[in-house]
Amino acid sequence: MRLFYTDVFVLPLPAGHRFPMEKYSRLREALLASGEFSPDDFYLPDAASDLELARAHDPDYIQAVSGGRLSEKAQKAIGFPWSPGMVERSRRSAGATIAACRAALAEGVAANLAGGTHHAFRDRGEGFCVFNDAAVAARAMQAEGRAERILVVDCDVHQGNGTASILHGDDSIFTFSIHGARNYPFDKEASDLDIELPDGCSDAAYLLRLEEGLHTAFDLARPDLVIYLAGADPYHDDRLGRLGLSFAGLAERDRRLFGHCRQRQLPVAIAMAGGYAHQIDDTVTIHATTIRSARALLQQSE
Repeated sequence: MRLFYTDVFVLPLPAGHRFPMEKYSRLREALLASGEFSPDDFYLPDAASDLELARAHDPDYIQAVSGGRLSEKAQKAIGFPWSPGMVERSRRSAGATIAACRAALAEGVAANLAGGTHHAFRDRGEGFCVFNDAAVAARAMQAEGRAERILVVDCDVHQGNGTASILHGDDSIFTFSIHGARNYPFDKEASDLDIELPDGCSDAAYLLRLEEGLHTAFDLARPDLVIYLAGADPYHDDRLGRLGLSFAGLAERDRRLFGHCRQRQLPVAIAMAGGYAHQIDDTVTIHATTIRSARALLQQSE
């Protein structure tokens, strides 16, 4: 199973910043320490090119990011101060999802050990998201003739508003977001399918709504490829979450999604998306469980 990592491309943040940047390197370390993955499973991705980014983003926005011309207001909306490292990291993260999609289409399943930057719009970034890797990767697969119809399943606790906006009206890419009703973003966009959940939503209620949504999304999307945003932030002890899922509930969420893919013999590319648990080890555990579950899917398909 190919795992694409970007944690060596550092996005410098001020002391005390609330974004848990270290979760990415700790996730890779945890997977290596588990003994289930070898160093040969990990790959550095190429950076997404201007052409690849421009299939989902306004060229003027791409140049503003790349050239350090983002206003203070724009940087505040993103939540990261501009730096050359921010640009490189953001391009590599989008490139990692492109690479994961290519690998998934060839081998069945692959993952970006970062990504899931679903709050980035065509002409701006928001919520710790600069470029929208799922939209960029989906359009790349279509442009390269690898997939015609794509399903984006977004299980981050926050609605994928940027993804919904960029792909609005595109009947070839179906967007499904299951998220907290009263959480960020407070002004939501319209995905092709949105399921909103109340604060404190339990494992059982979440999984029931998820299963309903997956049946609908797969039936309507008729995809050649699934891009799965496996957010760790529906976890009950997530600082930005507000839902009530346990480790077991999140693991079952992954199994349900992968089960639908296996049943339909569909390739799936995974991005990690959000995770802000009070104990960073909890976030790492949730993400690592997703990757191990995906690897089991690949082994069952062989």
